[in-house]
Amino acid sequence: MPSILVINSGSSSLKFSLIDHATQTLLLSGIAEKIGLADTFLIIKKTGTKEIIPLDPGTHQAAMKYILSAIEQAGLSTDIAAIGHRVVHGGEFFKTAVLIDDNVIKAIEQCIPFAPLHNPAHLEGIHAARLFAPDLPQVAVFDTAFHQTLPEHAYLYALPMEYYKKHGVRRYGFHGTSHRYVSQQAASFLNKDLADSAFITAHLGNGASVAAVLNGKSIDTSMGFTPLEGLVMGTRTGDIDPAVIPYLAGALNISADEVITIFNKKSGLLGISELSPDMRELQEAADQGHTGAALAIEIFVHRLAKYIGALTTSLPRTDALIFTGGIGENAAIIRSKTINRLRVLGYNIHEEHNKQAVGGQQGIITTETSIPALVISTNEERMIAMDTAACITLNNQQ
Repeated sequence: MPSILVINSGSSSLKFSLIDHATQTLLLSGIAEKIGLADTFLIIKKTGTKEIIPLDPGTHQAAMKYILSAIEQAGLSTDIAAIGHRVVHGGEFFKTAVLIDDNVIKAIEQCIPFAPLHNPAHLEGIHAARLFAPDLPQVAVFDTAFHQTLPEHAYLYALPMEYYKKHGVRRYGFHGTSHRYVSQQAASFLNKDLADSAFITAHLGNGASVAAVLNGKSIDTSMGFTPLEGLVMGTRTGDIDPAVIPYLAGALNISADEVITIFNKKSGLLGISELSPDMRELQEAADQGHTGAALAIEIFVHRLAKYIGALTTSLPRTDALIFTGGIGENAAIIRSKTINRLRVLGYNIHEEHNKQAVGGQQGIITTETSIPALVISTNEERMIAMDTAACITLNNQQ
């Protein structure tokens, strides 16, 4: 049966998943870590087993070559129908997944200024896959594409219009693959028609964002021009007064770029707690009396509840609030604190159901009289595989 190879190439890692198209089951997966360093290694996972292989040289090309070799050794290479690549930023060029050709690569390159940490790494993965699997169709699936349905009043900043028209400065939104996937899954879970649905989706992980999804389409979201806007995240500030940038640059005698690096890599939960960007560690520390960890959690919840409330005004009604991502799927206390702040909107937490919805357990975590809030496990790789199959019309060939 045909399968789709999903690639998520980062600056220092390359993650892969081989997914059976018919059953949507995971056949083989793994990740190359510490790319660019002397101790690069590749982890291959299959049916409960894990193999760790040193990589030399520690490059994206070497990782891709070995991944394809591992798939061949497993006897799965002849079934690969296409390779789907996650790409963070597609600007206004791409509203759907697309077959990759030279023009698509040029457009992804043009979006590098919008995602300088992500798009170059994605291109490394694309170039490596095209080099070692030249006969396979390659498809790009964009995080930003789902949010291209935002109306003008939601994506435009209150800046001179020429900055948008000439320089593309607007809100693009991210985590679109996850928001799209969980809204589809929630509609199925609730026996609702996706084309007649109104959801708030909260993707909460090291990166975090909220979206308002009406009839299966994104109409508002918390992230903006870059993934820095919006919620408090693991190491990112989220919303902040832009005047802080020149102030800190002057006070610390550093450049604006260095301030932005602080905003991206040293702030958020890590910056507030002065301990960790990991919510699990912060919860444990807060339980033991660490005041910085407790404060970081409260600020995270405050910003999250505020954004859920704000995005609710973009919908005509709310059929459900959906929690997903590493924090959203596993941090019951964060969900409880957030929903308790949203009681004014008609939410009431069911504490027992909420505590049970961890470790892959899905379901409704509110009372019968509440607007439903539920936990849905995201699967961006599966969504990328489905988009890739649709792009090469594999669905029509079955």
